Amino acid sequence: MRISTTCRNRIIRVLAVAFWIAVWQGVSLAVGSEILVASPARTFGALLSLLREGAFYRAVLGSLMRICAGFALALALGIALGALSFAVGWVRALLHPVVSVVKATPVASFVILALIWISSKNLSIFISFLMVFPIMYENMLAGLESADPKLLEMGRVFQLSRLSRIRAIYLPAAYPFLLSAARLSLGMCWKSGIAAEVIGQPRQSIGAELNQAKLFFNTPDLFAWTVTIIVVSVVFERLVLCGIRALMRRWEHA
Repeated sequence: MRISTTCRNRIIRVLAVAFWIAVWQGVSLAVGSEILVASPARTFGALLSLLREGAFYRAVLGSLMRICAGFALALALGIALGALSFAVGWVRALLHPVVSVVKATPVASFVILALIWISSKNLSIFISFLMVFPIMYENMLAGLESADPKLLEMGRVFQLSRLSRIRAIYLPAAYPFLLSAARLSLGMCWKSGIAAEVIGQPRQSIGAELNQAKLFFNTPDLFAWTVTIIVVSVVFERLVLCGIRALMRRWEHA
């Protein structure tokens, strides 16, 4: 019986995960100390213990809400200001230095500076926003600039309205760029947001729990929280990308 390509790819992914878990187990055995490298069994045992605690879900929900807020704000402003920069030259010139500085400045520098002005509760929102905004802005601008000149000329010949040109020409041109930007920035957004929480220590956050595990040398819990971050990040990315695709389909058929 022939195995479909999709099924074969899934089997390969499962085998790849199993291989790296085996490598992890081998490293743990070689080191011989659960304080330095917790084994997969101890890590997943710690994760099961965390799953039975209400504080675990409050921490995950708190971090998720803050990082989602930062991402949503960056997505909205990146698209809006990217479109405005495409239409108005002086806006592009005005924003160019700001975007360049944000891209070049390390996350740690922003976190330390932001703590002077922003409460630790809102720090991860701000940092997530800063990490995503330049990517969304530049990709929106590049997507609009990639619109086919022949299609634009055809739109002028047939006297399409501005809204019709946006829907039929500009939006399809920008969509692949926005999808790529979202895919690229989602992981970065999540990691930078958690890093900000580790430094800012807001209540009910994954970052604060990570720091607590580190302070008490609770390596299994540290690894368990890291596994949680990876899982939530993957689910977060899938949901956001599905949402963007659904909005695009709805816009096209509106």
